[in-house]
Amino acid sequence: MGPIIWLIAAAVLAVGEFLIMDFTLLMLAVAALTTAGVAFADIPVWAEVGVFGVSSAATLLLLRPVLRRRYIAQGEVREFTTKELEGQPAQVLTDVTSENSSGQVRIAGEIWSARAAHPGSSFSEGDRVQVVSIDGTTAVVWKGV
Repeated sequence: MGPIIWLIAAAVLAVGEFLIMDFTLLMLAVAALTTAGVAFADIPVWAEVGVFGVSSAATLLLLRPVLRRRYIAQGEVREFTTKELEGQPAQVLTDVTSENSSGQVRIAGEIWSARAAHPGSSFSEGDRVQVVSIDGTTAVVWKGV
């Protein structure tokens, strides 16, 4: 009966890991699997608990830092710069003029306020334009596409 309980505990911990994504519950699930393997040898319950404690400590202290460095610190979260948007195509959502930044465009799936790059220029809804630069939170666009 002992191995089955440890296998159930490992499954519950593994599912819990999907909710928090921190590698902590995953390490405990690995420890529970280790304990389930040892429990097949029909050892006393106090020894099973000891194996779980030792294997939990080992995975949390040795394996978890390696996994975190490899998968989280690889730069999944990178810094975004507006320079990356320059030259990108955009679609006009609301009329864009050069006088103010009340128009809107969609750039790479995001909605930005926009104004025309050249005085007197205007673009209508549905037009395809190109981003010349980003001025604060406003995209400066022209009919380059």
